[in-house]
Amino acid sequence: MKRLFCIACALSLSLSLPAQAADETIAPKAQQPAPAKATPTPLVKVRTISLPPQPPRAAIDTSMASDANAPFAAYQRGDFLEAVRLAEIRAEKNNDTRAMTLLGELYGEGVGVPADQKKSFDWYKRAADAGDIYATFALGMVYLQGVGIPRNKDEAERLFRIAADKGHPAAAYNLALLYLEGQVFPQNFAEAAKLMRVAADKDIADAQHALAIFYQEGKGVPQDMKESVKWLRRASRLDHVPATVELAIALFNGKGVEKDEANAALAMRRAALKGNPVAQNRLARLLNAGRGIEKNTVEAMAWHLMARMQNVSDPMLDDVFGSLSAADKKKAEDTVKAWLQSKPAPDNS
Repeated sequence: MKRLFCIACALSLSLSLPAQAADETIAPKAQQPAPAKATPTPLVKVRTISLPPQPPRAAIDTSMASDANAPFAAYQRGDFLEAVRLAEIRAEKNNDTRAMTLLGELYGEGVGVPADQKKSFDWYKRAADAGDIYATFALGMVYLQGVGIPRNKDEAERLFRIAADKGHPAAAYNLALLYLEGQVFPQNFAEAAKLMRVAADKDIADAQHALAIFYQEGKGVPQDMKESVKWLRRASRLDHVPATVELAIALFNGKGVEKDEANAALAMRRAALKGNPVAQNRLARLLNAGRGIEKNTVEAMAWHLMARMQNVSDPMLDDVFGSLSAADKKKAEDTVKAWLQSKPAPDNS
């Protein structure tokens, strides 16, 4: 949804090995250029609205549960006119704040009804005033963007803070990004780290990755490599690709965790299979050196070629590829072609 807009962030998160790397096998000094930086991703995958939690069957009459969920069910199946109708009934007759929040979203986006920013604002405010944290977060976004009203960053901050203090992960994450950006609010790494933890505790993988980097670099929190690895593990379990790369590097170097080249290689392969070019390059080096994984020069060169297609150069691996026989070069190139035909577009998130 448009309301969950992209917020730029000034904090650079390293995807490459830190300068003090213990081993050059996966961190060549000569490698240029590698995509070494990334920023925390604005939270666009968490909806402003969501279905209310299902109550235990024994706790509430099933017809009441069905009525409460009906507007959202209609919304999810694409029957937006019915969603508006049912939400208005729930909002007026039952004072249902989730239904009010849904109406704010529908009127704001012009879904099922003509777009009407005033009605959207009114529904969000009514729900927020009644304590709905989803509406509180959405209203904060309206104030921050100035959608149909004068932009008011102070009110946006206040609303984000209320929602974040009540555990709303999207509000906490986006507010953290605003504190990192340093344009809407003064830059404050300590406050950003605190808010990232709120989102990270609710399994927002981007927040877990960001928090890991805070601990890695000592920004907003004391430097603590063990704590960094803990959050990298959690984000990696949620299939966060950059966190998986960072975790592999930490395992390989024994930074904040016991050195484990075998599991480092496994983690790097997971990220490489997702199309991450840094992971592909690092995996190529591991395969070429036989570190944590059985040596396989042809496969290493296939990964090197895939990384190079995404502008990750590596002169050392270029030399290895140049030394291959014509038959082995073709094998590596054929592996790349087969992979590209069988896989979706690379995921570099």
